[in-house]
Amino acid sequence: MWRVLQPEGWLEPRGYANGIEARGRQIYVAGMIGWNRQAQFESDDFVAQCKQALQNIVDTLACAHAGPEHIVRLTWYIKNKKEYLARARELGLAYQQVIGRHYPVMALVQVADLLEDRALVEIEATAVIPD
Repeated sequence: MWRVLQPEGWLEPRGYANGIEARGRQIYVAGMIGWNRQAQFESDDFVAQCKQALQNIVDTLACAHAGPEHIVRLTWYIKNKKEYLARARELGLAYQQVIGRHYPVMALVQVADLLEDRALVEIEATAVIPD
C-alpha cells in the first residue's frame, strides 16, 4: 500500500507525515471549499468550513471507490493563519471525525484570498489506491 518516510533521528511530526511512498492508482482531487453539494455555504465558521471541505474530499474519493485511508497528500490554503493556530484543537477533532487518525503528507499555505468570497479554506488532495 504505502509507507511513511521518517528520517532517522527526526522528531516525530504531529498531525502529518514527512513523506509517504506509495504505488497504485492515483486520484487527484481539486481544491475543495466549505460549501455543500449544492455549492451553498452553511456556515461562515472556519472549523465548520474545514470539516465540510474534508467531507467533500471524502465524497469525491468515494466516486473512485477510495476512502480517507488512501489519501497521501493534502494541501491546505487558508485565509487566516492566526485563526488556524488558535482553533487547532477544534480543527483536529473535526479532521478526525471525517478523515480518522490518518495523517498524510500535508502543506499549509496562508493566502490573501480565495476565489469564492465566503470561502475561508480550500484543500487539495492526492490519493493512491494500492495495486
